[in-house]
Amino acid sequence: MGVTFTIVRRELAAYFATPLAYVFLVAFVVAAGAMTFYVGGFFGRRQADLSPFFLFHPWLFLALIPAIGMRLWAEERRSGTIELLLTLPIATWQAVAGKFIAGWLFAGLALALTLPMWLSVAWLGAPDNGVILASYIGSFLLAGAMLAIASCVSALTRNQVIAFILAIGVCLLLMVSGVEAITSTLRAVLPAQAVDLLASSSMLTRFVTITKGVLDFRDMFYFVSMILLFLYINACVVEFERTA
Repeated sequence: MGVTFTIVRRELAAYFATPLAYVFLVAFVVAAGAMTFYVGGFFGRRQADLSPFFLFHPWLFLALIPAIGMRLWAEERRSGTIELLLTLPIATWQAVAGKFIAGWLFAGLALALTLPMWLSVAWLGAPDNGVILASYIGSFLLAGAMLAIASCVSALTRNQVIAFILAIGVCLLLMVSGVEAITSTLRAVLPAQAVDLLASSSMLTRFVTITKGVLDFRDMFYFVSMILLFLYINACVVEFERTA
């Protein structure tokens, strides 16, 4: 476990070694605020809640989380440091977990910087804090699932741009698979069981359920399973390269 946290510290230091980390944090906070107050019509709704704020999180994450994950392995390949990393006396899962945890903590920091919005809503009215807390948990889990996908894709290429685009594509597919317009179209060409299975894999549907204040075990298990699945694939890809 000590080795894993050493990698976590290394990766976090790498994030803040360049201005990109600060640009990401500022971009996320500004974009989230703009979506909430202007696009979401926060003041026009005259309700003390953060529904417009969380409404846009999946789409913000779709653009920003792959940007965090694209460098996790692709940058190691591009710079040639992956050979050094894989020759160290550490298990593959420790390297994969360390990189993922660092990226997830960074995404969590971005979410934490939006807490003043919660305080502002609490000052303006009497929001349902349980719903807001559940929504933050859902956002954190969604960010983790997307980051695991981005990390897995990053392990497949040395080009960060390609990793970024592919990660967006995979995340988008898993987002819209439960949208009614998509499922109704697919029912015309696919068996009902296949469409239902595809719809049940939608990250967006699961996230929306959580933002209603319903912390269903099945939804939380879904996100944790997605994280573990893609980290396992990530570890398999890295292990294959390590033993090749």
